[in-house]
Amino acid sequence: MAGLARYLFLLLISALLSACDAPVEEFGGPTMGSHYSLKYVAGATTPAQPEVRRAVEGILAEVDQQMSTWRVDSDVSRFNLLPAGSCQAMPAPVLQLVRFGEQLAQASDGAFDLTLQPLLDLWGFGAQSRSARVPSAEQIAAARANTGYQHLRIEGERLCKDVTVQLDLDSIAAGYAVDRIGARLAELGIDSYLLNVTGELKVRGRKPDGSAWRVALEVPRDDRQVAQQVLELDGQGVSTSGDYRNYFEQDGQRYSHTFDPHSGAPVRHDLAAVTVIDPSALRADGLSTLLMVLGPERGLAYAEQAGIAALFVRRSGQVFVSQPSSAFARQFGAAGQ
Repeated sequence: MAGLARYLFLLLISALLSACDAPVEEFGGPTMGSHYSLKYVAGATTPAQPEVRRAVEGILAEVDQQMSTWRVDSDVSRFNLLPAGSCQAMPAPVLQLVRFGEQLAQASDGAFDLTLQPLLDLWGFGAQSRSARVPSAEQIAAARANTGYQHLRIEGERLCKDVTVQLDLDSIAAGYAVDRIGARLAELGIDSYLLNVTGELKVRGRKPDGSAWRVALEVPRDDRQVAQQVLELDGQGVSTSGDYRNYFEQDGQRYSHTFDPHSGAPVRHDLAAVTVIDPSALRADGLSTLLMVLGPERGLAYAEQAGIAALFVRRSGQVFVSQPSSAFARQFGAAGQ
């Protein structure tokens, strides 16, 4: 699902893993236009790796078939082709994510919106894009007329649209997949793992030597990877949204793939990245996007009010300045500058 390429900048530092590698199984592969990987501690009753891999990739294939905007035969793509006033039966996971997206939209005064596909295509970031460019005000207004989460409604097992909106679940589908896979791993008796799906992470348990799994947050640089802070995690999902891996420049102005639904244009603040830590990878995935749209001041205020563990990284000239929310600071301390 290439539309999920939000290019989240979470760097997994393999050198930080225990030297006791024998009981740790590892595999990965392509998914959703990006990559997934899983490291897990195998126990005496753990199924063989091929069975674990089939279970993981089965979930990833199901999510792609249901939610991808990059394949014409997905449930979401077929819904997006319907005219205004139409309904379509949808799998329960799609309806679950639509309900979750509506909750985030209502809680943020519309800063989060799952219907921005026409704008993404217009600006050059979507599945139907041909080239990245700055559109005219008239083109933006026309695209915005076909957006708005309030134009979606659920009737039983059907998803309906009042206008010709297009559903885009890329901002939360990978987080959902991570939670689904985590639940399946538990069913298979795997209670210690580090899972990465297109940059969305979940960490549970301890390594064979009893130490914690460690994840490094990367400084949001264009030129090279630099670890900013290393977190020891257990039972938590991690999601980062940022503006520096998927963007274009025109006339000296930078335009990222994170959109403000109210303007119909990429966000225009100095927030370079925001990381959210939450027991639910789905929730972390959606909240990192929401906070990135809100920006440094409104985003931090939202995180403080809601008790969200979030790390905000702002551009200040040629350097980056980090500011943790209170919940993040209590868990992990202050981040490096």
